[in-house]
This record gives sequence, C-alpha cells and structure tokens, in this order.
Amino acid sequence: MPDSVALPVVSIVALCYNHARFLPAALDSILAQSYPRLEVILVDNASTDGSLAVMRQYAQANPTWQLVEQPRNLGLCAAFNQAYRLSSGEFLIDFATDDVLLPQRVTQQVAAFQQLPPHYGMVYSDAELIDEDSRHVRFHFRRTPQGLHPRPASGYVFADVLRRYFISTPTMMMRRATLDELGGYDETLYYEDFDFWVRAARNWAFYFLDEITTQKRVHPQAMSRRAYRPGDPHLTSTIQTCRKALRLCQTPDEWVALAVRLRWEMRQAIRWGSNADAAILYELLRQTGQPQPLDWLLGQWSHLRAKAS
Repeated sequence: MPDSVALPVVSIVALCYNHARFLPAALDSILAQSYPRLEVILVDNASTDGSLAVMRQYAQANPTWQLVEQPRNLGLCAAFNQAYRLSSGEFLIDFATDDVLLPQRVTQQVAAFQQLPPHYGMVYSDAELIDEDSRHVRFHFRRTPQGLHPRPASGYVFADVLRRYFISTPTMMMRRATLDELGGYDETLYYEDFDFWVRAARNWAFYFLDEITTQKRVHPQAMSRRAYRPGDPHLTSTIQTCRKALRLCQTPDEWVALAVRLRWEMRQAIRWGSNADAAILYELLRQTGQPQPLDWLLGQWSHLRAKAS
C-alpha cells in the first residue's frame, strides 16, 4: 500500500445502543486495524446499560476519537447521519458495536476501491457469524462446488438487490460521494440497509470482495426475526422502500425482480398475520404488472382479513 499520507481517510462510525457487553471487543478491533488513516466517531444512542461509560474510557484513551452522546435515542438512521455529517473520510463504515472488524478489514477494502473505477459506490465482503459468546456459527456465504451461496453480485446490481438478499450489511464500506448523493440514510425508516441498497444501486456499482473481513454478532432476539409481526416498524420501512423501488424501476427485468421481492414480502406478512400490510404489498405487486393468479387470491384474502380485524 502507498505511503500513509497519500492514503484516503476512512471514517468509522461506531454506533452503540446497549452494547456494553460487546463494546471492548468491538472498539479493540478498531485499534487493531492495520490501516493508518482512520477517523473514528463513537456514537452512544442513549444507552441504558453502561455503554456510555465504556465509550468515554476509550475516547479518553484515544484523543483523536470523537464521542457523540445522544441524550435520547434517535433511531439508527438519524444517529448514523449525525456522525456522517461530522465526518470527513472519503469512505465510511457503519459499524455496529456488537460486531468485530478483522485487522485487515479497512486495508483490504480500500485496496479494492483503489482498483475500481469511481462509479463504484460500495465494497462488501464475506462475514463470519458469531454468537453472543463469540463462538463461530457459520459464514455468511456458504461455499459449494457450484460457488458461493447466496450468489454475490458485482457491478450494477439494482435488479439483484430487489430480487434477493445477498449482501452482509456489516461488511459494507461506502464511498462518501454515494452517501452525499443520497443525502445519507432515510431518517423516516426503522432500518437502513435495504433502502441504501435500492437507492445507491440505481446509479452506483457495488463490488464483492471475496474475503472474510468482519465478525457479525447474531442474537436470539434480532430485530429482523420480529420483522413481520403486526405493527412492527421493520415491515413498514420495507414497504416504504418498495414504494421507492417501484418509482426507480426502468426495465422489464427490474419490474420482474421487484415483483419477486413483493411476492415474498407479502407471503411473509400473511404468514405472521400482518394482513393490512400484506394487502398494501399486493397493491404494489399489482402495479409492477407482474401479479400471478395466486397473488390475486392472496391479495383479496389479505384485504378481507384486514377489514374484518
């Protein structure tokens, strides 16, 4: 890698809400990075478990680190945006402080960006999933004789991110220009990744780096596992993102890809009894021009169940 003065600054936004148990491992993994030009912004999003005291200790021991103490929980998207607007790095990492960065993470991803054209807005990679006791669970991508599963995609991947889930969110390094064009995360949403993928992939290319760069912590009560229950804001945010995707689609393949997503989301909503949301998802599916006979039946059933409840 070139002389450190010539290297781009990478901003790590370390966002914490009640991660006291995991914070030392997370913050030590920042200190262990081989990359020399890091800007670190710690954000405590009104934790109630002693996380703030840990973050203050690390900020005091590392005077170049900034610490943002939120008096109330702003939600993930707004808390990240506040730090992003304070940052100066050419590239950014949205780092949840229950995860762990492997020592070569930043070095490997910056090297990848430096080999890519400037229209690449994000580099992502493989991750090791670990449990709450830091024991190996599995890797994000399963390696088979036919290749990686789920199949990673590189280049212009707008249809891919509509159709299926394949990106490990904690492994993302984002180009600042991409976030600037988007205005950061959408602060009206409960979660950020699907919306970022959809909006960024419309105009920017993504690149898959075939390295394990991150340990992603999996929890028994993860937010995504409650995502389809009635009234859960995760599903509301998914619907908002699908509405955006509907406006952004331009080709027949993209309409088909969005229909695949909407069909799957609708059936999950029905499975967990979120019938009003399922009816909304069917209406969006109808607007793609791709509904199938079974979709119509499920849409009508959801609408009737929603009216009866």
